[in-house]
Amino acid sequence: MPGKKRTSNHVTLADVAKASGFSASTVSIVLNEAPLSRYVAAKTKEHIRKTAQKLGYHPDAFARSLRRRRSNTIGVMAFDLSDPFCIPIVRGVETKLHPTSYLPLLMDAQNQRKQFEGYVEMLLERRVEGLIVVANWIFADFNLLADVEKNNVPVVVVDRDYTARNISSVLVDNEAGGYMAAAHLHKLGHRKIVVIRGPGELMDSERRWAGIQRFAQESGLKLDAKLVRQLPDIVDPYSGFEGGLRLTTELLQTKSKFSAILAFDDLTALGAVRALRRAGLHVPEDCSVIGFDDILPAAVSSPGITTIRQPMEEMGAIAATWVLKAIEEQEQGKENKPVLRLLPPALVERDSTAVYKFRK
Repeated sequence: MPGKKRTSNHVTLADVAKASGFSASTVSIVLNEAPLSRYVAAKTKEHIRKTAQKLGYHPDAFARSLRRRRSNTIGVMAFDLSDPFCIPIVRGVETKLHPTSYLPLLMDAQNQRKQFEGYVEMLLERRVEGLIVVANWIFADFNLLADVEKNNVPVVVVDRDYTARNISSVLVDNEAGGYMAAAHLHKLGHRKIVVIRGPGELMDSERRWAGIQRFAQESGLKLDAKLVRQLPDIVDPYSGFEGGLRLTTELLQTKSKFSAILAFDDLTALGAVRALRRAGLHVPEDCSVIGFDDILPAAVSSPGITTIRQPMEEMGAIAATWVLKAIEEQEQGKENKPVLRLLPPALVERDSTAVYKFRK
């Protein structure tokens, strides 16, 4: 009579027991380093471990999690992994979780609210112990996370402030970044500066604009309303590039005089550079351009884009640290209060900005 077919190709404790010549219970005690293993002879333990290693045996983490009622997984939800902004944040999360026993479960909602809702349901079904959300413009409210809150799963949001909803949040100080960008161009002698603001529904855009206005007020810089443009609502991560290209082209067609462009982000800045080049202008000789974020394309483009760096990997690492802390405090019965962390931005000078030289 044929033997029962195995339902899995994974090497099991029974396989190790059969190959080593010892009972499954003895093998389990040794490989799981149970308290009773101290009563097993050293030679036996060595033989069992070598046999397990030879067979390629790995402990069944799923079964162990069922026994302990712990999943040891943390959900990491990105709204769009094709967005260059997301990748360094996710890397920061993974770097922080790697030395721990927690496995990041990464999901990409692809800017679809329904897909986000479905993934949240799946994460709860898999009993994730924490959730990190890399938010973006489409993340207008947190009703999407109502079930997560009901299940007392700790949540940390990156790039949006939701502390008013009792959720810890980490993001860059956008107002300081806007101030820094305007100050850089002003220091180089630029006075007629185009400002391309972000989409209206984006809080990042409001805070950066507030920083620009604050610098203008303190320095006496006059912001010409005719040189201020705004990106439309974002359709995808790369629509900023198309917006920068279109808005700069329109400004050039009006024959408006300006010597610098302060773009909402790096992709918008790259779009502006493309428009200037198409018009036969050189960056930075004819016009300086500064962006925001410091994504990889800004560093490898020609010219390299001067930008305001967001510490994206650090934001991801902080989010992971907070989730781990919240899980620990939850186990100890402690109350976890929401925290807001505004990280300082930094100016990264590259080839797209230069000292203003008067031209007729």
